[in-house]
Amino acid sequence: MNSRTAHVQALALLIALAGVAPASALAAEPADLPALERAWHGCVREAYDSQQDRGSRAGRERNALDECKPHEDAYVAALMAARPGDADAPMNGWARTWAAYVAFVVDPVKVWIEVLRR
Repeated sequence: MNSRTAHVQALALLIALAGVAPASALAAEPADLPALERAWHGCVREAYDSQQDRGSRAGRERNALDECKPHEDAYVAALMAARPGDADAPMNGWARTWAAYVAFVVDPVKVWIEVLRR
């Protein structure tokens, strides 16, 4: 690749990035989650397919994800905005997990003690 081609590609990238509006977590408009997800996945696929085949697959995947970070940020912000405002929701999840674990450990011990009492 010569320097002229590199300059043309860099200029095309700058023009493309200039037209992209920044993804903002503060956007007040309701988001279409499936459309945002499709846009993000489409961007990742296109970015991955446009890369050359040299280098590791993991490296190419990271580069594609880095290239589509604004789409990912918009999608994650919309997901977080769509969640209910219950501050105890994560704690309730941990409490249920802990209770299930305790039941998994206590139930066999309880049965074993009942067998010994008979």
